[in-house]
Amino acid sequence: MKPLLATLLPLLAFPAVLFAADAKKPNILLILADDLGYADVGFNGSKDIKTPEMDALAEGGTVFSSAYVVHPFCGPSRMGLFSGRYPHEFGGPFNLPDYSSGDYRDQGIPAGETLISTVLKDAGYQTGLMGKWHLGHAPQFHPNKHGFDEFYGFLGGGILFFGPYQENNARGSVWDYKVCPEHNGVNDTSLTAADYMTDVLTDKGVAFIQNASKKDAPFFLMMSYNAPHTVLAAKDEDLALYPDLTGKRKVYAAMVHSMDAGIGRLVDALKSSGEYEDTLIVFLSDNGGRTDEGADNSPLRGAKGDTTEAGSRVPMFFHWPEVVKPGRYDHPVSALDFYPTFAALAGAQVPAGKDLDGTDIWSAFQAGESARKGGMLYFVRYRNGYTDVGARIDDWKITRERNQWKLYNLKDDLGEAKDLAPQNPERLQEMVAKARSMCSNHVKPLWFDSRQAEQNWNSTHMPNYDKTFQVK
Repeated sequence: MKPLLATLLPLLAFPAVLFAADAKKPNILLILADDLGYADVGFNGSKDIKTPEMDALAEGGTVFSSAYVVHPFCGPSRMGLFSGRYPHEFGGPFNLPDYSSGDYRDQGIPAGETLISTVLKDAGYQTGLMGKWHLGHAPQFHPNKHGFDEFYGFLGGGILFFGPYQENNARGSVWDYKVCPEHNGVNDTSLTAADYMTDVLTDKGVAFIQNASKKDAPFFLMMSYNAPHTVLAAKDEDLALYPDLTGKRKVYAAMVHSMDAGIGRLVDALKSSGEYEDTLIVFLSDNGGRTDEGADNSPLRGAKGDTTEAGSRVPMFFHWPEVVKPGRYDHPVSALDFYPTFAALAGAQVPAGKDLDGTDIWSAFQAGESARKGGMLYFVRYRNGYTDVGARIDDWKITRERNQWKLYNLKDDLGEAKDLAPQNPERLQEMVAKARSMCSNHVKPLWFDSRQAEQNWNSTHMPNYDKTFQVK
């Protein structure tokens, strides 16, 4: 692609739709970590994990201090990002279980959901996904059927970091994490015990960038790393970098470090191919970190799976030389916003009638203003017989944990330590009522993370929203 900067700079003050219509289309590199803790990158304050490559990008771009994903678990979070919708609205609020379990093998992202990858492909983008999918195993759910020209990775929720791997049989009796990764539907049987999955995925991403740069079309590449998701495993040379750490934290730190090095290689590929200045790089995690597996979500309360801040508030930055200003953006944004924002930047046509729960944030972001002043983001986690809820409007946050509603001001209390509901009963009632209204179009899940979970759902008459949204 030819340099864009001369074309882009005069247009920065205009709305995103005009920006996209009048300028050439940028490349988009979306990097998604898996179960990364909020405090486990240097640009978010990590003291013990070294992430120089991400820190350099963050320093040269904008760090989002109030970035959220759609759900505190991997699968629903990804479904929300790709579809631009809350997964509860189309029956996807649970993780799909391992294919080897035999459960819900015919389920996945509903056919009626046009994903952002398809929208960008239809707009002329070269599209690639390297890594984790988790939106369905059956052929109709395959990434190649949902807008990706190139897919190298695994269809389920994870894979072991070191091989060797096994080819699956028709009955799918091999545990998902031991199944060979694939390239566009063909198993890659070449990997050995010496290959490390983070490096393998980076290799594929670098190759995609190099090949895409030779064509006169922009690209959308999603690097869907499985690091630092369990099962924890790291290379000896990365472990050696953390002599003062022990146990799971040491392995976890080495895994994050390896991913950071991979991101550096992707940036080098962008620079060597002449694409760096024309590429929007977005980095975030798919949900909060597991503190029982080495992650640190400080100063947030909770962990992966919770509707407190640590479940869905994630480290994130945008980087685009001369276009994204260095600095910090403190207003709330969501992975739901990627769909309309990316589509606008690409000059892409969103399908008529497509339901989107996010907003195009570009103009507000560039102006340093809130893109959803007075608007609500919510997080719903179904548990065994009850529902946890979190919802945010501006600086205010409500949570329902174990049947108790609470209210916090995140500007003054990021750790959600002081319940302000007794002093603000009307605000609590108003926010709970709004959250109830936003959840009014939720449907029964199409699948559950186990058959037992489905039995529990039915026997306890979930989701019991009338009870859930009562304020006692």
